[in-house]
Amino acid sequence: MTVLTPQKIKVRTTFDRDQFVTDCRSALAADRSHKLVREVVARAVADPAAILKALGEPSRAALQTLYRSDELTVLNIIWGPNMVLLPHDHRMWAVIGIYSGREDNIFWRRPHGENGKLEAVGAKALSEGDAEPLGHNIIHSVINPIPRLTAAIHVYGGDFFAAERSEWEPETLSERRFDPEQLIRRFEEANCVAALARQSGSTSLSPKPQSMI
Repeated sequence: MTVLTPQKIKVRTTFDRDQFVTDCRSALAADRSHKLVREVVARAVADPAAILKALGEPSRAALQTLYRSDELTVLNIIWGPNMVLLPHDHRMWAVIGIYSGREDNIFWRRPHGENGKLEAVGAKALSEGDAEPLGHNIIHSVINPIPRLTAAIHVYGGDFFAAERSEWEPETLSERRFDPEQLIRRFEEANCVAALARQSGSTSLSPKPQSMI
């Protein structure tokens, strides 16, 4: 496998899924942090039209696995209109690259002396073309604040589906174990809500808070 240094990462005029994964793996081999992977993602989302041409125009909420190993997971995530995800952690670094729509992140922390509960400490809005790294210990919740689909490439520094991690209840903010099967169901629930909104001719229907990503 070719080791990818910053000087060897080239700007591409087209997006090739297999080459993108190869570039991410090479970046990880050169630097175990998210630094070089973030550069690969940033170069990809700098040309959103190329990603849309390669992966297809999003038509429904979905979580698509582009690559999975013990060391790296690459996902194509389509958030449903107004989709909301509960506070959650990853316990590995991540890079989020938006290629259509918008994603709002609220960041949380565990206060000293509180038994598993959280407090909000910041927020950041990500738009088309943004590539944002998240550290190993970050806790965040996610909102798609617009009445249409948002599409993003997510790269994780580990096996996203196998890792033990947590999410927090929406009302009490108490900690519970993450359930990956429930996560998949949440995307289907978002599609059902969107279908009902289309049938009623309304964009005001919002799904209930979802499980984590």
